[in-house]
Amino acid sequence: MTIQASEARPEAAELPPSAVSATRGGEKQGAAERITLGLFIAVPFLALAAAVPVAWGWGLGWLDLTIAVVMYFVACHGITIGFHRFFTHGSFKANRPLEIALAVAGSLAIEGPLVRWVADHRKHHQFSDKEGDPHSPWRYGETLPALLKGLWWAHMGWLFDEEQTSQAKYAPDLVKDPVMRRISRLFWLWTLISMLIPPLVGGLVTLSWQGALTAFFWGSLVRVALLHHVTWSINSICHAIGERPFKSRDRSGNVWWLAVLSCGESWHNLHHADPTSARHGVLRGQIDSSARLIRWFELAGWATDARWPDAERIAARRTA
Repeated sequence: MTIQASEARPEAAELPPSAVSATRGGEKQGAAERITLGLFIAVPFLALAAAVPVAWGWGLGWLDLTIAVVMYFVACHGITIGFHRFFTHGSFKANRPLEIALAVAGSLAIEGPLVRWVADHRKHHQFSDKEGDPHSPWRYGETLPALLKGLWWAHMGWLFDEEQTSQAKYAPDLVKDPVMRRISRLFWLWTLISMLIPPLVGGLVTLSWQGALTAFFWGSLVRVALLHHVTWSINSICHAIGERPFKSRDRSGNVWWLAVLSCGESWHNLHHADPTSARHGVLRGQIDSSARLIRWFELAGWATDARWPDAERIAARRTA
């Protein structure tokens, strides 16, 4: 797979002063910023966590939970391994059946058509946290109002931007591939399938409409909403906070408590320091289920030439 080379990045002098400051890294966050970030991050997840014990036995049971978890991680790995590490960055090579399976699994996440997703993400890497980045939380500057506005924009506001990334420019390899182009155009079908699988399974297992309804609520609606917000959190939270043990030209950070739900994507600082790496969690104790699955694909003979970072490659990117 050929990924279009990045064009020259905008020079700092071309950016507004607030944006220039926002891209330098290393600044200390004020108390107001920390409180704002904490509330922005914690409230939605606390609300979801509170909903589970409240609903247990009153519309949520083991069947619903199992369906939701299986659908979540199939779609999540479809995004992280397929849309992201394979199609966007070429972190490994896949045989055609695996390539198609990853494209379909990623589409089940309902995060947009394959070609559009890849084009947006490649543009993000070209202009990461600079003017031209589709979803930087530092888009409007560093003041508290600017940060609030930027977090909203990076999390989901950018999805409603009228200016769309050029797919011909940023994803020409996928545009030229008739199979991938067709999968991308059938996004409506994958959306329908993704939403209907849980109630179909729930209804057949319980032989009841109630089983179908609760499975639809938890396995379709809640599952998609959670996956969306986790994915969008990589754009917003992981570019606003987190540890930065690796050298990168932006503010990407590692956020450990998102690692499991994001299937390893929240080790975001290493990813921006080494975008083509097949593994993002490279330090001791960093869980990266996507990398583990890529390794299994290799052992099965479905994937080859994975770009695994060795010790020398990792050390070269350390900040100290």
